[in-house]
Amino acid sequence: MILLVESAEYMGNYTLICTFSNGERRKVDLTPLLKYPAFEELKDESEFERYGVDGTVFWANGADIAPEYLFENGTPC
Repeated sequence: MILLVESAEYMGNYTLICTFSNGERRKVDLTPLLKYPAFEELKDESEFERYGVDGTVFWANGADIAPEYLFENGTPC
């Protein structure tokens, strides 16, 4: 089964609650990714909040995150 993000809810402090195609929900803190160049401009929280969902989470600057990363680094909720 291919794991996809079906929805994501922003909780503040660079944390998302993602619902996956397997029915599970995970709370994911994305703060560790902000040190990488692709995510640098997302340190501006108003930019971070402007994400979209299309099988994964993505931003207008081209940054995106593999669903597997979100699932494996999230905590069940």
